[in-house]
Amino acid sequence: KYRNYIPKTLLSIQKDLGLKIIPRKIEAFDVSHHNAENTVASMVSFLNAKANKKEYRKFNIKSVKGIDDFSSIKEVVYRRYSRLKKNKELLPDLILIDGGKGQLNYAKKALKELSINSIPIIGLAKRLEQVFIPGNSEPQIISKHSPGLILLRKIRDEAHRFAITFHRNKQLKLKNKSKF
Repeated sequence: KYRNYIPKTLLSIQKDLGLKIIPRKIEAFDVSHHNAENTVASMVSFLNAKANKKEYRKFNIKSVKGIDDFSSIKEVVYRRYSRLKKNKELLPDLILIDGGKGQLNYAKKALKELSINSIPIIGLAKRLEQVFIPGNSEPQIISKHSPGLILLRKIRDEAHRFAITFHRNKQLKLKNKSKF
């Protein structure tokens, strides 16, 4: 019954982005840090336009020193999809990166290193709510009232919330540890 149900918002995303398939499974990434310390990242997963919290993931950034959102995004995208690929797990229909062209290009590099070029990937920049697609220097023009764009913003904001919560909890743990 539900397997055949397609939320209109997903059809809107498909149309807005010119995707070949309906993006039923969307994964979104964001990075969080404070004063260049304890950089972390999050990945949230949405299935049929609904949060799929059991698929959410937290990442401690391992290979990047200081503030470097681009390299941090590259690291987590690489780690996520190398694991899925190794375990022969299902890849998403769309990857959403919180950020603009820079973050998007680094995420794209990670996928290229993994020889994954079949997954559409976009960047959604916060400031002007611009959608970036690889290969286009200008943002995609999508109506601010598009149900698809509204859902993409909701997913991006959830990745942001999840990353910030993870970062704050990590900071608190470290603060409490240092008291003893």
